[in-house]
Amino acid sequence: MSLPKTMKAARMHAVGEAMKIEQVPMPEPGSNDVLVRVKSCGIVPNLGNILSNWTTWFPERPLPPLPAIFGLDPAGEIVAVGSQVHAWKPGDRVYVNPGRYCGGCRACRDGRHTNCEYWTFNGYFGFSDKSMKMFEDYPYGGLGEYMTAPQYSLVGLPDSVSYDQAARFGYLGTAYAGLRKGGVRPGTTLLVNGISGTLGIGGALFGLAMGATRIFGTARNMELLNRVKALAPNRIEVKSLNDGEPIDAWIQRLTDGAGVDVYVDCLGPGAGHDTLLASMRALKHGGKAVDIGATAGGVPLDLHTMMDLQQSMIGSCWFTSGEGQDMADMAASGLLDMSVFEQVGFPLDQVNEAISGIENRNGGFSNYVINP
Repeated sequence: MSLPKTMKAARMHAVGEAMKIEQVPMPEPGSNDVLVRVKSCGIVPNLGNILSNWTTWFPERPLPPLPAIFGLDPAGEIVAVGSQVHAWKPGDRVYVNPGRYCGGCRACRDGRHTNCEYWTFNGYFGFSDKSMKMFEDYPYGGLGEYMTAPQYSLVGLPDSVSYDQAARFGYLGTAYAGLRKGGVRPGTTLLVNGISGTLGIGGALFGLAMGATRIFGTARNMELLNRVKALAPNRIEVKSLNDGEPIDAWIQRLTDGAGVDVYVDCLGPGAGHDTLLASMRALKHGGKAVDIGATAGGVPLDLHTMMDLQQSMIGSCWFTSGEGQDMADMAASGLLDMSVFEQVGFPLDQVNEAISGIENRNGGFSNYVINP
């Protein structure tokens, strides 16, 4: 197919300013890359923080050089492939995992790509100064009509998963990878804090798909909590953090004092520590806590008790493309129910309105996407 020389994209020129819709040169794929026509790109509330506050909150984690095309969760159709791409072809429907790694450091050579020294979120932010090289190699995020992506980042989509649904894979994958690290499997009891939010819904859906016997979920909005419980009324129990009963007392009461095998915390940097600490007290002997929400600050963990009870706290950041393919396969088989999401789409020209209006979402059930 004949491709244009330029394309439309949303670019941020200065931190805190609105994005500008501009014409920019078409990207060209390298030998190991593909060119993707972006159909949908997911946006979440944290994008507003990235665009407005990141350089103040986390100056050690760099943004891409400005002006930059952001966009973390793209899905679309491959329109061209590099000379060394053999497993993918034009016309393939894909989700593009934004995690970029170098391929040459020791972690990469050991297959631990998310621990790469150059690990970077394309179209979002980096984790060290070494991310600047990744931004140079892949300067286009998902908020444009086209983007290049390394073939290792691709997840093939079944026909049953729409582009809008696939644009939610990033935050679903964060939950899936966290549950895998926690060892969730049939027979597991699972606690998810923030279960009605963007990350927490993924914890509920994958807890069900991975066979957790009982899932306990907390949040504040009882209406949203009841919607979560309705996903599987016989396996999910929910509790509002406003009802006064401590989380650990609630869990002990419902488990006859046993506690839970795995606890996943989805609360963000602005959350207090009381909820996390109470949930730690709800763990069984040998229980695992997994943080995927990025609770900030120094948390006073009771390490003596954790040692005695052989408990662990694990940090889990993002997911691999292989795990993304697991998710696509689970969606194709019906294990993962993507129909629970309410799609809220905007054209690229309305990207600023979408970002500013996302706070009006219906908890984690709303899926905000840009359709370039």
